[in-house]
Amino acid sequence: MKFRGFSLPKITFWRVMVALFLILGAYALFVRYTQGLGPASHMTDLFPWGLWIGFDILCGVGLAAGGFTVCAVVYIFHIERFRPIIRPTVLTAFLGYSLVIVALMVDLGRPYRIWHALVFWNPHSVMFEVAWCVMLYTTVLSLEFAPIIFEKFGMKRSMKIMHSISIPVVILGVILSTLHQSSLGSLYLIMPSKLHPLWYTPILPVLFFISAVAVGLCMTIFESYLSHRAFRQELESDLLADIGKIAAVVLAVLLVVRLQDIYTRGAVHFLFERTQEAALYWLELLLGIVAPMILFFFKKIRQNRLGLFVGALMVVLGFVMNRLNVSITGMLRGSQTSYFPSFLEIMVTVMIVALGFVIFSQAVRFFPIFAPSQERSQAAFEPGSLKQPALGPLTSHARSRD
Repeated sequence: MKFRGFSLPKITFWRVMVALFLILGAYALFVRYTQGLGPASHMTDLFPWGLWIGFDILCGVGLAAGGFTVCAVVYIFHIERFRPIIRPTVLTAFLGYSLVIVALMVDLGRPYRIWHALVFWNPHSVMFEVAWCVMLYTTVLSLEFAPIIFEKFGMKRSMKIMHSISIPVVILGVILSTLHQSSLGSLYLIMPSKLHPLWYTPILPVLFFISAVAVGLCMTIFESYLSHRAFRQELESDLLADIGKIAAVVLAVLLVVRLQDIYTRGAVHFLFERTQEAALYWLELLLGIVAPMILFFFKKIRQNRLGLFVGALMVVLGFVMNRLNVSITGMLRGSQTSYFPSFLEIMVTVMIVALGFVIFSQAVRFFPIFAPSQERSQAAFEPGSLKQPALGPLTSHARSRD
């Protein structure tokens, strides 16, 4: 439909739902900022961290872990055949961290004081380290994403500058992401009397990091499949199958570490109690680790688009369950209170997720996010080839312009 030269987007079910989510989320934000956290949420002094921390922050940061994982594979270990999937992966990571900051601004009681971490240092606080790492890594992701904007507008000099600093930027990003992915688990080490024994462990930061690597790989499969369906982009089946194989190994390591940890701590008996915690622990273990690990170890499953996607989706759901179990389920009994997110809390979270999909789709439409077929073929038939120049993140398309 056109109106005075302006084409209106086609009305579809999903576009109507996204618009509804954005409107309801905007209303929830209005209530939160005009009336405070109390009327907008079910959080209390006894349970101050709810859905906005458990999902928007802990899950948001972890689901964006594909950025540092894939960049490390290509630019540090020089496995060039994975280069074609870097652009959408870095875009996903950049959007993920940007939306995490948005969610943090909603959750903070006084969001206008978020800059205090830059000035009032407390190096003994885990939250101080997380705040700095997230801020710095978001800056690094913006630098990794910047070349795509420079390419779009033909800014060759800026692209050369980014090319010259690309490797140090990637290394810095990997270091920062490793630090805060694990430090998010350290936040809960100060609550031994509140967090349920099934999840409280001294190696919680290690478990957070390993699970972030696993879900980061699976998020690459997840967003590639959805992009293929939504934008008719060629699916990198061989590359995604290899990522599935790597994810299976990471999941196996995570399973062994978790089982060994719960046995060493003498917490096995909690698994067989008739409690909500035990049921949810088994569900996250079987759904998010065991089942997809078994699927990914079968070559026929990895080479099947739907099978690969289902396995990745299971890992993502299991990861979300784990973070919610640590931040909410495992904390309820120790806090001696009850909590279920309010409708407005849920709408803010759904709005942030919908906003991420909208921005990603628009970025794909206006910027060269996906590699052209020529580059795909070259990367596929020259695995490990170093004949191509060591271009910085997202700068590979500049060859055609120069």
